[in-house]
Amino acid sequence: MDEYEFIRIGHRVYGKSISELARITGHSRNTVKKAIRGEPWGYKERKHQPFPVLGPYMEIIDKWLEGDRSQPKKQRHSARRIYNRLVEEHGFKGSESTVRRYVRMAKIKLGLEEPQVFVPCDPEAGVEAEVDWGSATAIIAGEKVRLKFFCMRSKYSGKHFVRFYPCERQQ
Repeated sequence: MDEYEFIRIGHRVYGKSISELARITGHSRNTVKKAIRGEPWGYKERKHQPFPVLGPYMEIIDKWLEGDRSQPKKQRHSARRIYNRLVEEHGFKGSESTVRRYVRMAKIKLGLEEPQVFVPCDPEAGVEAEVDWGSATAIIAGEKVRLKFFCMRSKYSGKHFVRFYPCERQQ
Protein backbone atom coordinates (compact mmCIF):
# COMPACT_ATOMS: atom_id res chain seq x y z
CA MET A 1 0.00 0.00 0.00
CA ASP A 2 2.96 2.33 0.55
CA GLU A 3 3.97 2.12 -3.10
CA TYR A 4 0.37 2.71 -4.12
CA GLU A 5 0.31 5.99 -2.19
CA PHE A 6 3.85 6.86 -3.35
CA ILE A 7 2.75 6.54 -7.00
CA ARG A 8 -0.43 8.57 -6.51
CA ILE A 9 1.30 11.37 -4.58
CA GLY A 10 4.29 11.37 -6.94
CA HIS A 11 2.01 11.86 -9.93
CA ARG A 12 -0.56 14.26 -8.48
CA VAL A 13 1.55 16.39 -6.12
CA TYR A 14 5.01 16.31 -7.67
CA GLY A 15 3.93 15.92 -11.30
CA LYS A 16 6.14 12.92 -12.10
CA SER A 17 5.42 11.13 -15.35
CA ILE A 18 4.14 7.57 -15.57
CA SER A 19 7.40 6.37 -17.15
CA GLU A 20 9.46 8.01 -14.42
CA LEU A 21 7.32 6.44 -11.66
CA ALA A 22 7.59 3.05 -13.39
CA ARG A 23 11.38 3.37 -13.42
CA ILE A 24 11.52 4.40 -9.74
CA THR A 25 9.16 1.72 -8.41
CA GLY A 26 10.09 -1.10 -10.77
CA HIS A 27 6.46 -1.65 -11.79
CA SER A 28 5.19 -1.66 -15.35
CA ARG A 29 3.59 1.48 -16.80
CA ASN A 30 0.22 -0.30 -16.84
CA THR A 31 0.48 -1.00 -13.11
CA VAL A 32 1.41 2.63 -12.45
CA LYS A 33 -1.61 3.77 -14.51
CA LYS A 34 -3.89 1.51 -12.44
CA ALA A 35 -2.51 3.01 -9.22
CA ILE A 36 -3.09 6.55 -10.50
CA ARG A 37 -6.67 5.70 -11.53
CA GLY A 38 -7.25 4.26 -8.05
CA GLU A 39 -8.00 0.71 -9.14
CA PRO A 40 -7.46 -1.81 -6.34
CA TRP A 41 -4.41 -4.03 -6.43
CA GLY A 42 -5.54 -7.58 -6.41
CA TYR A 43 -4.61 -11.08 -7.28
CA LYS A 44 -6.78 -13.24 -9.47
CA GLU A 45 -6.69 -16.87 -8.52
CA ARG A 46 -6.57 -19.14 -11.52
CA LYS A 47 -9.44 -21.61 -11.78
CA HIS A 48 -7.33 -24.08 -13.74
CA GLN A 49 -3.66 -24.55 -12.95
CA PRO A 50 -1.93 -25.73 -16.14
CA PHE A 51 0.78 -28.40 -16.06
CA PRO A 52 3.01 -27.51 -19.05
CA VAL A 53 6.05 -29.42 -17.74
CA LEU A 54 3.95 -32.54 -17.19
CA GLY A 55 2.36 -32.43 -20.66
CA PRO A 56 3.89 -35.59 -22.18
CA TYR A 57 3.93 -37.42 -18.83
CA MET A 58 0.24 -37.05 -17.87
CA GLU A 59 -0.82 -40.17 -19.80
CA ILE A 60 1.93 -42.21 -18.13
CA ILE A 61 0.85 -41.04 -14.66
CA ASP A 62 -2.81 -41.74 -15.44
CA LYS A 63 -1.89 -45.24 -16.66
CA TRP A 64 0.05 -45.95 -13.45
CA LEU A 65 -2.85 -44.70 -11.33
CA GLU A 66 -5.36 -46.79 -13.31
CA GLY A 67 -3.15 -49.83 -12.71
CA ASP A 68 -3.30 -49.09 -8.98
CA ARG A 69 -7.04 -49.84 -8.90
CA SER A 70 -6.34 -53.58 -8.71
CA GLN A 71 -3.54 -53.21 -6.15
CA PRO A 72 -3.92 -53.35 -2.35
CA LYS A 73 -3.96 -49.90 -0.77
CA LYS A 74 -0.43 -50.17 0.67
CA GLN A 75 1.03 -51.12 -2.73
CA ARG A 76 -0.38 -48.22 -4.72
CA HIS A 77 1.78 -45.42 -6.10
CA SER A 78 2.33 -42.43 -3.89
CA ALA A 79 3.02 -39.03 -5.45
CA ARG A 80 6.66 -39.30 -4.37
CA ARG A 81 7.02 -42.75 -5.94
CA ILE A 82 5.49 -41.47 -9.19
CA TYR A 83 7.93 -38.53 -9.20
CA ASN A 84 10.90 -40.86 -8.58
CA ARG A 85 9.80 -43.21 -11.38
CA LEU A 86 9.39 -40.30 -13.80
CA VAL A 87 12.91 -39.08 -13.03
CA GLU A 88 14.51 -42.54 -13.19
CA GLU A 89 12.63 -44.05 -16.13
CA HIS A 90 11.74 -41.03 -18.27
CA GLY A 91 14.28 -38.31 -17.36
CA PHE A 92 11.65 -35.92 -15.98
CA LYS A 93 13.09 -32.46 -15.20
CA GLY A 94 10.14 -30.85 -13.37
CA SER A 95 9.61 -30.42 -9.64
CA GLU A 96 8.07 -32.86 -7.20
CA SER A 97 5.42 -30.34 -6.11
CA THR A 98 4.09 -30.18 -9.69
CA VAL A 99 3.75 -33.96 -9.75
CA ARG A 100 2.11 -33.96 -6.31
CA ARG A 101 -0.46 -31.35 -7.39
CA TYR A 102 -1.31 -33.27 -10.55
CA VAL A 103 -1.51 -36.66 -8.78
CA ARG A 104 -3.88 -35.22 -6.16
CA MET A 105 -6.14 -33.87 -8.90
CA ALA A 106 -5.87 -37.03 -11.05
CA LYS A 107 -6.75 -39.39 -8.18
CA ILE A 108 -9.94 -37.44 -7.53
CA LYS A 109 -10.74 -37.28 -11.27
CA LEU A 110 -10.19 -41.04 -11.71
CA GLY A 111 -12.25 -41.83 -8.60
CA LEU A 112 -9.33 -43.37 -6.72
CA GLU A 113 -9.60 -40.97 -3.83
CA GLU A 114 -12.42 -38.94 -2.40
CA PRO A 115 -11.72 -35.32 -1.49
CA GLN A 116 -11.00 -35.29 2.24
CA VAL A 117 -13.33 -33.45 4.56
CA PHE A 118 -12.47 -32.18 8.01
CA VAL A 119 -15.24 -32.41 10.60
CA PRO A 120 -14.39 -30.36 13.68
CA CYS A 121 -15.03 -32.00 17.04
CA ASP A 122 -15.80 -29.69 19.95
CA PRO A 123 -16.28 -31.87 23.04
CA GLU A 124 -17.56 -30.41 26.28
CA ALA A 125 -15.24 -30.28 29.28
CA GLY A 126 -15.46 -33.40 31.47
CA VAL A 127 -17.93 -35.23 29.20
CA GLU A 128 -15.93 -37.35 26.73
CA ALA A 129 -12.76 -39.42 27.12
CA GLU A 130 -10.94 -42.27 25.39
CA VAL A 131 -10.20 -45.24 27.67
CA ASP A 132 -8.04 -48.34 27.23
CA TRP A 133 -6.14 -50.99 29.19
CA GLY A 134 -2.58 -52.02 28.42
CA SER A 135 0.28 -53.99 29.90
CA ALA A 136 3.87 -53.14 30.71
CA THR A 137 6.84 -54.78 32.35
CA ALA A 138 8.42 -53.03 35.32
CA ILE A 139 11.23 -53.87 37.71
CA ILE A 140 10.00 -53.56 41.30
CA ALA A 141 12.40 -54.43 44.14
CA GLY A 142 14.77 -56.05 41.62
CA GLU A 143 12.06 -58.36 40.24
CA LYS A 144 10.45 -58.18 36.78
CA VAL A 145 6.70 -57.73 37.20
CA ARG A 146 4.02 -57.59 34.51
CA LEU A 147 1.59 -54.79 35.33
CA LYS A 148 -1.70 -53.75 33.76
CA PHE A 149 -2.39 -50.07 33.28
CA PHE A 150 -5.50 -48.03 32.80
CA CYS A 151 -5.09 -45.10 30.40
CA MET A 152 -7.62 -42.33 29.86
CA ARG A 153 -7.29 -39.31 27.57
CA SER A 154 -9.63 -36.37 27.92
CA LYS A 155 -11.09 -35.29 24.57
CA TYR A 156 -11.45 -31.70 25.75
CA SER A 157 -7.97 -31.00 27.13
CA GLY A 158 -5.98 -33.85 25.59
CA LYS A 159 -4.47 -34.62 29.02
CA HIS A 160 -3.63 -38.22 29.90
CA PHE A 161 -4.36 -40.11 33.10
CA VAL A 162 -2.48 -43.40 33.64
CA ARG A 163 -2.70 -45.71 36.66
CA PHE A 164 -1.00 -49.10 37.12
CA TYR A 165 -2.74 -52.15 38.64
CA PRO A 166 -1.69 -55.74 39.33
CA CYS A 167 -4.60 -57.01 37.14
CA GLU A 168 -7.44 -55.63 35.00
CA ARG A 169 -10.33 -56.66 37.26
CA GLN A 170 -10.17 -54.07 40.00
CA GLN A 171 -13.29 -53.78 42.16
